[in-house]
Amino acid sequence: MQAVDANGVQNMADKIRHSVQRVIVGKDDVIDLAIIALLCKGHVLVEDVPGIGKTTMAKALAQSLGCTFNRIQFTPDLMPTDVLGVNFYNQKSGDFEFRAGPIFSQILLADEINRATPRTQSALLEAMGERQVTIDGVTRAISEPFMVLATQNPIEMEGTFPLPEAQLDRFMLRIKLGYPSPDEESDILLRFQKDTILPALDPITTESELRPLQDAVTTVRVDDTIRMYVVAITQATREHDGLSLGASPRAALSLYKTAQAKAALDARDFVTPDDVKGMAETVLAHRMILTSNSRLRGRTTEMIVEEVLDSVPVPIER
Repeated sequence: MQAVDANGVQNMADKIRHSVQRVIVGKDDVIDLAIIALLCKGHVLVEDVPGIGKTTMAKALAQSLGCTFNRIQFTPDLMPTDVLGVNFYNQKSGDFEFRAGPIFSQILLADEINRATPRTQSALLEAMGERQVTIDGVTRAISEPFMVLATQNPIEMEGTFPLPEAQLDRFMLRIKLGYPSPDEESDILLRFQKDTILPALDPITTESELRPLQDAVTTVRVDDTIRMYVVAITQATREHDGLSLGASPRAALSLYKTAQAKAALDARDFVTPDDVKGMAETVLAHRMILTSNSRLRGRTTEMIVEEVLDSVPVPIER
């Protein structure tokens, strides 16, 4: 398998971005974040109000990657077996056979994930953390690459079940699309005025091409001072008086890896402090829990991340 350098990562990321932009107007930075998660073998939680394009972006990214794809519409009556699969008795053969669930795909779209019960949500934990599923004592591996793209609406709370901390911590990034600008919204109206059905996208990469890109990201150089900068940031969240729960070691590892991927997207083979700072909010904010006093004062975890970044000394680049 041929090695790939940072320029190769940037070129492939550009192709994926251009493909997704056929159906998503603007939002280059959001698309880049999804690509970063893919390169780091991470999972993405896409959170925003209805009608922004959460599901559309997830489907467009999946179609552009040339990987196997499944979609699960999460509802309160969805059962874990509907996600993982089930062993059923085949009367003809007289044996139990395993019928794989939709989780056995390389790209899984978990639409409106917070509408499922905690029992069904927890069915994703092993798969997201270990790339495997255990059913009736038998462990089955999930094909690589494996990525969960989950969407949720943070505004509508009726009939939803908030994701537990253990589930949130398994999402490498939380992405918010935001409303389009007036020019972008005008472009959306012109682009889809004749047909609201989104065009199918042709894959622009393959599974065999993705793996060298993921390997290349891990070779991006991280100076010792940058590594300790990542550690100092996560340590500061655990000591912050506005938080009852700070960032986990998994969060520190995610920040480290995504900084490498961000550098590779810029065609650099080394990480800078700005790479770490640029990824901090997207990686850390959804994993932290505010104290009751912070919530009463109207503070957010995004504000806490900014405070932490301001308080931790930035290493001087060599």
